[in-house]
Amino acid sequence: MAYTRIHAIKATIGKSIKYICNSDKTEGGNLVTAFSCSESTAEFDFKSSLSKTSGPDKNLAYHIIQSFPPGEVSAEEAHKIGIELADRFLKGDYSYVVATHTDKGHCHSHIIFCAADNVRHKKYNECTKNYYLLRSLSDELCREHNLSIIPPSRNKGKTYTEWKAIREGNSWKEKLRCDIDAAIKSVNSYDEFLSVIREKGYEVKGSKIDGDSLKYISFRAPGQKRFVRGSERSLGVKYTRDSIIRRITEREKTAAPRVKTVRPHEQDILKRTAVRKSLIDTSKENFRNSPGLKHWADIQNLKTAAAAYAEAGNLTELRKKIEDKNTELSDVRSELSSIGKSLKELKEIQYYLLQYKENAPYKQQYNKTGNKEAYFMKHDEQLTLYDGAKSKLQEYGIKPHISELKQVNSDVAELEKREADLEKKFECAKKESRDLEQKYRNITEYLGLDKDERESELTGEKRDTKKHQTR
Repeated sequence: MAYTRIHAIKATIGKSIKYICNSDKTEGGNLVTAFSCSESTAEFDFKSSLSKTSGPDKNLAYHIIQSFPPGEVSAEEAHKIGIELADRFLKGDYSYVVATHTDKGHCHSHIIFCAADNVRHKKYNECTKNYYLLRSLSDELCREHNLSIIPPSRNKGKTYTEWKAIREGNSWKEKLRCDIDAAIKSVNSYDEFLSVIREKGYEVKGSKIDGDSLKYISFRAPGQKRFVRGSERSLGVKYTRDSIIRRITEREKTAAPRVKTVRPHEQDILKRTAVRKSLIDTSKENFRNSPGLKHWADIQNLKTAAAAYAEAGNLTELRKKIEDKNTELSDVRSELSSIGKSLKELKEIQYYLLQYKENAPYKQQYNKTGNKEAYFMKHDEQLTLYDGAKSKLQEYGIKPHISELKQVNSDVAELEKREADLEKKFECAKKESRDLEQKYRNITEYLGLDKDERESELTGEKRDTKKHQTR
């Protein structure tokens, strides 16, 4: 994905172009491309076009920065995308210089273009519409180059607390969205929808569609203190009254995505078991040559097998214990895997919240300063990291509130503790499993079962009736 921003240059065309074309940043100047000017003459070319304009606008040029995450794109490809972006956005009307920097650990391209076009000598219109066009073109190029993009959304981000509640299945809003989606799928009219949603226990107000109705439809679940507005800001564009009616009419069959919840359960760590003890192999030469030694070994083996049998009860029961223990091991392993995935996600959020916090002062000062170009040249790394962190958090659907870093840190610490406890539990269960299997081997070996018979007994396969009766 690429992060883009643009700001005006009011007084330092020469210095700005010199900065972006620095050979130390552009692999010896190999990542510099100019259109309708050259690196060395761009300042004069720009001034020539600007001299033909009139009006109060004092902007001399504009500076676009297109940044990519570390490792996502090569310097050459980043430079190619930068040129394509300049060509599509400026449509050949404005002189520009594109320079791609590789000195910060992440590739980012600078595009400086003249504020006046070369033909009509009209000034570039700095407006929100053109800014979103720039972002749209950047995303389009990323798709064409098989790079990731930030999916567009009309919904505002969630607080970390809301995001966490949705993940854990405890969000009022997420449950309401799911219930609305399910109701829409099951009805053929708006009146039926209202009946179904009320049957689910919701109070509804503002449901009328005549001129006397409230501005928003609102819902309140049993036990909920306040109504939740069906507004674009609160629930999203799909859950306004008009959207609900339209979805019912059109029989739209999409539902809000359910959030996969992760609910690890803490359990007591199993008690440690005794050290495993194997039967003595009496087939070796020293036992054959010493009847006394063999007699002693036979007694020890009898004691070991008897102890194992006493603890196990019988082979069927012992086999059941082994199966149960292996099932427990599998469950703990699965739970550890789930916690590992959750920790990875939370730690990434933690990292970007911290990065956002550290670089937010630079962004605030950048917004306040009069000479944005000079400030950017001094703090481009911090501003790029700020934009990258903000965009990554928005990709998660989280509002980048610095205050929530404390809660994220707490959640990470809690999950790490659960992970450590489960790892101890896993090791204990693994040891118990080995102990049970050793007891099983001791009994079956003492009874004279060969390897195939032991495996058959352990897996519960059919056994020879005569041998089974002998045992």
